[in-house]
Amino acid sequence: MVLGGMRGMTGLLWETSLLDPDEGIRFRGLSIPECQQVLPAAKPGGEPLPEGLLWLLLTGKVPTKEQVDALSAELRSRANIPDHVYKAIDALPITAHPMTQFTTGVMALQVQSEFSKAYEKGIHKSKYWEPTFEDSLSLIAQLPAVAAYVYRRIYKNGEIVPADNSLDYGANFSHMLGFDSPGMLELMRLYVTIHSDHEGGNVSAHTGHLVASALSDPYLSFAAALNGLAGPLHGLANQEVLLWIKSVVDEVGEDVSKDQLKEYVWKTLNSGKVVPGFGHGVLRKTDPRYMCQREFALKHLHDDPLFQLVSKLYDVVPPILTELGKVKNPWPNVDAHSGVLLNYYGLTEARYYTVLFGVSRSIGICSQLIWDRALGLALERPKSVTMEWLENKCKTSV
Repeated sequence: MVLGGMRGMTGLLWETSLLDPDEGIRFRGLSIPECQQVLPAAKPGGEPLPEGLLWLLLTGKVPTKEQVDALSAELRSRANIPDHVYKAIDALPITAHPMTQFTTGVMALQVQSEFSKAYEKGIHKSKYWEPTFEDSLSLIAQLPAVAAYVYRRIYKNGEIVPADNSLDYGANFSHMLGFDSPGMLELMRLYVTIHSDHEGGNVSAHTGHLVASALSDPYLSFAAALNGLAGPLHGLANQEVLLWIKSVVDEVGEDVSKDQLKEYVWKTLNSGKVVPGFGHGVLRKTDPRYMCQREFALKHLHDDPLFQLVSKLYDVVPPILTELGKVKNPWPNVDAHSGVLLNYYGLTEARYYTVLFGVSRSIGICSQLIWDRALGLALERPKSVTMEWLENKCKTSV
């Protein structure tokens, strides 16, 4: 466990979600299909509203449509961005990675932290959760505008699309990015909801919890979480998947046979690389987040060539990874599908995808952070040992 990245070691309290190796993620006990059934949607039979999931994670209760609408209005009231935030982002080269620009924006927002101000004034620790709640709601509310600014700055000549206060959280985010088709609005609602939380042990969630345990405010904690999310072994993987799929198309063409695909997969593996979008550190079956995105694709973009390619990969890759014998989970994860859906609706810039992930993950990380403060969870301080200590321990245990 010490040498293996503490994989599977029980050591965190995370109330908002639990990841089962076989059943996948459950948000306050509800699976993704159950959330799709019971959480309010923007239209009958539509995808769940992210605000509904935020309510569920914060309270443990399924909200009514009226409660979700009230929360949407509350988030809109907190969504104004101070000018200095945009100036901080503009100080960076336009070539800086979107995640670098996004995290810079989050750090610039930190000056408004209510928790930081309250702590300086000497707030009692039993009340820590209150300014944490205020900061968390404000941060969640402001992230779409910051993320959209980064996107428009890099890819759309800085032409900003103002918010539309008649829209819900996910739809307004899509609108500010510049995408207003009904399909894309629904996709963004689904995307933000299913990417919001994934237990506490993944790099971004754990980092946010760890930094917050030092009583760093939600802005500092979430910025740290974003820096973990930016790593290729975590959130950056959704960027890598689409780039890899496009490399298949460039070399073999869109109408690729399964035999050609097998050949390309083996070529990737034999070159010492991984096939992005397959496998998971905890799951031992196909990621339910992959499956709900696949169902979305079957409903809205069945004939899209890249979706057809992803479907073939679902048939081709797992048997190859199983044959290698080194992979505990050869099945596709959430990253295997999201890029193809976004690409279909016109958001083709793969380098930006992790920013979308970051906006989504704020809902889970901030919800849990509020509970960390309410429960008075301790400063995280695990014990570390040296290699010599390990060697001696092994000798004495033989």
